[in-house]
Amino acid sequence: MSCSGCSGAVERVLKRMDGIQSYTVSLETQTADIYADEGVAFDAVLEKIKKTGKTVTGGVRDGEVVGV
Repeated sequence: MSCSGCSGAVERVLKRMDGIQSYTVSLETQTADIYADEGVAFDAVLEKIKKTGKTVTGGVRDGEVVGV
């Protein structure tokens, strides 16, 4: 994410996703911290973010580092 438009696009996608409890998108660190209901698939969240045109390089699921 290189601009506020980029982080805004990720925020908009997360805001519309069912089951997302909370999220913080940081332009400075180029990260997104996302907390979701148990029934929300990790891969589904990543795919939604990827559809914004952003590159997802990895994540942490239930305390485990997951490469993408």
